[in-house]
Amino acid sequence: MRLCNIFFFVIVSFINAQHFTCFAFVPFSEKNAGINVLRTSNASPQIRRINSGLHAVASRKKDAVIQKFTDWSKESGVKTGGVGVGTTSYGELGLIASTDLSVSDIIAQVPSELVLDVISGSGGDASRDALELFANDKVYRNLSWWAQLSVRLNALDKGLIYGGLAKQPWLDVLPRKFNSPFHWSDDYLKELQYDFMFNSVLDQRKKWKLIYNEVLSAANSEFRNQLTYEDFVWGCECARSRAFSGAYSGAAFNAGPYAFTLLLVTIYVGLGLGSKWGWFSALRNILKDFVLPKFFKLKKYIICPYIDMANHVGINEAGNVAFEYFGDCYSLTVKEPVGEGKEIMISYGSRSNDQLLQYYGFVEKNNSHDVYVMPPLREWDIDALETACGRSFGADRLVKVDRAGLLGNRRELHNDEDDERSSSGDGIIITKAGGIDPAVLQALRALVSSETEWKTAGEAIGNFVERVSEENEKLARLAARCQIEIELDAKPTTLEEDEKILKQMKSKKSMAGSVEEILSLQFRIEKKKLLINAISELQ
Repeated sequence: MRLCNIFFFVIVSFINAQHFTCFAFVPFSEKNAGINVLRTSNASPQIRRINSGLHAVASRKKDAVIQKFTDWSKESGVKTGGVGVGTTSYGELGLIASTDLSVSDIIAQVPSELVLDVISGSGGDASRDALELFANDKVYRNLSWWAQLSVRLNALDKGLIYGGLAKQPWLDVLPRKFNSPFHWSDDYLKELQYDFMFNSVLDQRKKWKLIYNEVLSAANSEFRNQLTYEDFVWGCECARSRAFSGAYSGAAFNAGPYAFTLLLVTIYVGLGLGSKWGWFSALRNILKDFVLPKFFKLKKYIICPYIDMANHVGINEAGNVAFEYFGDCYSLTVKEPVGEGKEIMISYGSRSNDQLLQYYGFVEKNNSHDVYVMPPLREWDIDALETACGRSFGADRLVKVDRAGLLGNRRELHNDEDDERSSSGDGIIITKAGGIDPAVLQALRALVSSETEWKTAGEAIGNFVERVSEENEKLARLAARCQIEIELDAKPTTLEEDEKILKQMKSKKSMAGSVEEILSLQFRIEKKKLLINAISELQ
């Protein structure tokens, strides 16, 4: 098997320039199968899910449900070693190491036949079972990936498609209630002190309701009569919080690597390095996942039982998920040493706190991927900026900045639900890692430029991409800093006040305050820290 993996490493590396590693599977034992023996001693400092409920199961039924799920996993061909499903120190389900784990250990393998997957692009997923739920299957094909997964999850949960009853132990361990902002009152949403998130959630509610009505209008009578709006939302939230994806894109097609791959496989079979089924399965998966997607720009979204129990951490994650082509399964491997009793966490990707809160229901402290979306330059306080800089922004320059597309449009800003990264519309993004968008500084350099600088640049906005002069750069950064300070000063509370309130809540054993109040505080603290850091960087 190791020779197969090494051989396939050569193939896939040549095709897609991706790195694969040969792993050692942790020996399986009854001890490793245990699910409630071990608990984490400390929650990771990188993550705080204050009873968010995203993985919670009613406590009185939890042990029995988890045991049934673990038994089902084993009977369904899921291989585990050195890991079990258990309760983390912050009260949620997660994957806990039942022994000391080393780098490259394989701790879980899930047969691909157990996963739920959909493919976006080019008509979307074409699952026959799902299509049969619709009188007009075009509606299903055109749904967003998360809506398609919601349909699939609900059909399984209601026993309307093949495999539903067989997968019930997995369905039973999925969360049934979420504490994401989707369910918050408008008053609690305002406690986030962030218009971008407020608008994103309102837009999400409208969009999901419209899609639900569209699904009902096209569904057959049996599915339509059983699918409530609450069911549909549950499926969407499970999909958004538990699915992972693989991007299918790349350079123009080149037949050379694939011809070379066929040659390698021929040698592989000729040398007797593995079964014919092994290389046939690998070729099938390569064709499906590398060749065809390059033509159609497809992307696959997957919910993988067992592995989906792993929680998120933004940096220094201990686990890594990959697809094993010869084994036709998904694997969870160890990339950082993990001690016995510690939680094994994975990264869901470069997620900002906007995305983590809206779709996962938690906030990550000191999130290196966090962003702040400010209104477009068009809506900035020009009078205040002119006063701060001692310069008048000429109408002709504003017109040219507008023509260059740097002023933005007047419209509500919100996340793009089909985009895994933060989407700001025409808003201005400030990132924790890089600060304010360089295009904003370009526009400000043009607006604060002296008459001489403006004429020297040929009155062209494109000539302000780079630093013009020390004085010009100083004024441009001053203008940016001034607007960020205006944004920060408009908040009803200060960072210090928020931190004091949160500290008082945490000092009480009962964690005084609702989940919404705690998450709101955590969220706006992180946003204010980001703004303060951006102001400092612009000094």
